[in-house]
Amino acid sequence: MLTHPLVHTVWLLLLLHVSGNAFKLFKGDPELKEGDVRLFGSTNASEGRVEVYHDGKWGTVCDDGWDMAEAQVVCRQLHFSGAKSIVTGNNYGQATGPIWLDDINCKGTENHLLTCSHKGWGITDCTHKEDVGVICESNNMTNSDATRSLDHSFSLSDDLKNIFESGHGCDFLILVKSATGNRQEDGTMEMTETTVCAHKIILSQFPLFNASEGISNITIHVSQSCLPYFTSFIRYIYTRKIDVTFSSVQCLHWMASKFGVKKLMEDAGTLFSKFLPEDTSFYSQLSLYKYAEETGDLVLQENCIQYLAWNYQNLTRSPAWTQLPVELFGALLARSDLVVPDEYFLLQSTESWITEKGHSISSELQADLLSHIRFPMIPAEKLFALESSSLYSTHKNMYRENIMRAFQFNVLLFTNLSSNPKFQKDDDDFQPRIYTAEPWSIAFSTMSTSSQYYPSYYSGRQVSPKYFHTPVHNSLIFRDSKIQWEAQVFRNRYDCSNRGIRCESLPMARLTPQNQLSQQKNVHFHNRLLLMCQGNYISQVQDFKANLANIAVNGTDYPCPDNLYTYHFVVRPVYF
Repeated sequence: MLTHPLVHTVWLLLLLHVSGNAFKLFKGDPELKEGDVRLFGSTNASEGRVEVYHDGKWGTVCDDGWDMAEAQVVCRQLHFSGAKSIVTGNNYGQATGPIWLDDINCKGTENHLLTCSHKGWGITDCTHKEDVGVICESNNMTNSDATRSLDHSFSLSDDLKNIFESGHGCDFLILVKSATGNRQEDGTMEMTETTVCAHKIILSQFPLFNASEGISNITIHVSQSCLPYFTSFIRYIYTRKIDVTFSSVQCLHWMASKFGVKKLMEDAGTLFSKFLPEDTSFYSQLSLYKYAEETGDLVLQENCIQYLAWNYQNLTRSPAWTQLPVELFGALLARSDLVVPDEYFLLQSTESWITEKGHSISSELQADLLSHIRFPMIPAEKLFALESSSLYSTHKNMYRENIMRAFQFNVLLFTNLSSNPKFQKDDDDFQPRIYTAEPWSIAFSTMSTSSQYYPSYYSGRQVSPKYFHTPVHNSLIFRDSKIQWEAQVFRNRYDCSNRGIRCESLPMARLTPQNQLSQQKNVHFHNRLLLMCQGNYISQVQDFKANLANIAVNGTDYPCPDNLYTYHFVVRPVYF
């Protein structure tokens, strides 16, 4: 039995501390594939010496023939938006492995370096002094110096931190092994090792550490890239506090998910989500969604789907569009917060995606995807064009049935359709998504909504309201029944008081009807405010409550540099 006086202190602290979730022990490393690339030798995730994986070993690339076309391919393969510059020489330390590639020649459009032409593996007249490096495009959010502090601490966290860092009385060794990716002469994988000395009394809270009586050590395998962060992860178990950078966030999330540290996993996943807008190719977003599935992080999955739904139109224009997994596409089509010009655009993009996939998508899967299209929400004048669509002949019965249903919706009131069991007014088919095409949306820009522009009282010129008209409802019956709307953004207290309203926070948006119609009594408006960052991506979607919407400048779903927004006011009528 242990008698060190520190053990009694630890016991006392543990009696006062409610433990977290149990861990799930992770075994093994992510599988490396032929042609994988990495950036090595830098603390910044977006730059380093280019290394490629071949024949069980990491090797370098000679700078002969290397230019920005090759750099673009490497950065794209690593899911950065592009390459910024090339670095030659030993800026990232002296490499010791083989030089795998020389005289490589890329067009710049390839997605993987392996598909570019080269002399052949290991054929080179270079030395490691000619190893090439790249700096990929990255903004401040992915700067390794940008640190976020996660604090889930309790009153005894600092005491437990001192116990961990002192190492006094530690009685349980954690041997952390990591494969370098290189194979030794006997064919076994080369490993690096580090040891963390912890306290059995702390780790005994988590049965999978096997820190029971008679057991004094455990071996854990982590990836090479995550090895530097393992000690910080164990320290978090003691303190519930940790500093997270862009370079460490994936590793910390990965370890937290594998070991069951739920709160750390959720908060690291939230930080992950902040980086979603950075990749305009959308490869990173798809990879992150797949990773969220593998780690079972439902919050991160939802954040990925939400971002794709809000930025669906950009997704359809991206190189990753045709690589969208069918189950993820189905999840997007099922959402009411999908932001699209109109439902006809959504149908066309779905047909285009299915056609691009060809025979790899079965007829049953095609029909399942098309079943999510809300045909009654397609503008009536565009229903006539559906018989000429690319998939009409393959799914003729489904198209005909939905076209007829849509025409009935457009010429009959729900009160006249109530006897038909196929018409349930609460069905998703009769609910609008977020349509940005005319006449349902109006947009305008203002100056930066940063707090420095908005003191408590009057500052700057008032933003003039804008006026636009929409039909009372999507149905053709209401085509000639118009309602006028006033859209306005209030930037300061003076603007609010001048219009006779009280703004709880600033800035504030208001969307109000300017006329009332008798036909409107069964129509309710579930309007939305979209904030588009610098015209590039939608960073926030807000509901209007009592015609007002708060603009959470400092708490947006996705950061926007300088808070430069375009405001989209979207009218969404629902028939009751």
